[in-house]
Amino acid sequence: MFVRLLFLLLIALNVGVGAWLVLGDGSHRSMPAPTDPGVPALHLLSESGGASGGGVSATAAASGAPKRPVQAGSRCLSIGPFDTQSDTRDAVNALTAHVADIQYRQEQTTQSTGWWVYLPPLPSRDQALAMARQLSAKGVSDYYVVTAGDRQNTISLGLFHDPDNARRRQQQLIDLGFKPELKERTETLPEYWVDVALPAKSDFDWHRYLTRTDISAKPVSCF
Repeated sequence: MFVRLLFLLLIALNVGVGAWLVLGDGSHRSMPAPTDPGVPALHLLSESGGASGGGVSATAAASGAPKRPVQAGSRCLSIGPFDTQSDTRDAVNALTAHVADIQYRQEQTTQSTGWWVYLPPLPSRDQALAMARQLSAKGVSDYYVVTAGDRQNTISLGLFHDPDNARRRQQQLIDLGFKPELKERTETLPEYWVDVALPAKSDFDWHRYLTRTDISAKPVSCF
């Protein structure tokens, strides 16, 4: 009987010690170092206080390093415009090793696609066709009746790259008794610029690295 009680007591002690080791206060236990001495600890991006920010230069974006501050007395140039992102990347690659900092940016530009001579839209297709017959009766053959879209029932009388030619065409139709209008047609296109930062006393000449003749450089505020 005594041996059985002693056996049960030893089991109870083992269970108690095990529970203390698992659930007890571990504040006195030394924790292993998360990394080897001298190696910085890793942090999740969400733990970083500066996870978001503004744009970075092309150099910083490529290297992962923060943007370098522009030194006092530096001067900056904007080189372009480039028509495509591919041309812009080629320029950045050619210039990066020769400047203190570099970035590229996109702007929108309005480009003329020609000058349009036309008769304003008529209230109905029948009226537009009747006007077309009047043009034919006066010897005008190069016209087109717009049949759909925002300009439906407009009569196009020509699209000209040279505004002087467009004005002459308009005057011809006026002399025949019509009331044509003249409008410049435009489209919005992207264009790209490469901005570079240079030391104040730098003898940098971008022509050494970019051989294109259809671009130029202009001073800009440093970025």
